[in-house]
Amino acid sequence: MKKKQIELKIPDVGDTESIELVKWNLKEGEKFETGFELCELVTDKAAFSLEAPSDGILTQIIIKNGSQVKVADLAGIAEVIAD
Repeated sequence: MKKKQIELKIPDVGDTESIELVKWNLKEGEKFETGFELCELVTDKAAFSLEAPSDGILTQIIIKNGSQVKVADLAGIAEVIAD
């Protein structure tokens, strides 16, 4: 099994001026599974989550809780198992 690092970026949550990364749901070094809600995002219209694309480990949090973010901002780095 090969491991690779991936960038966790803020997804396009629709037409909004303001997105807040409210809270990470795990700490650096913690494991997650595909579909796990890595962090919570809130706009002026709705709440969203950044979901894990595959099983892995959160290796670095770049954007801290409570920060204002934009679509495509780099929120964190994860290490996942590559096929």
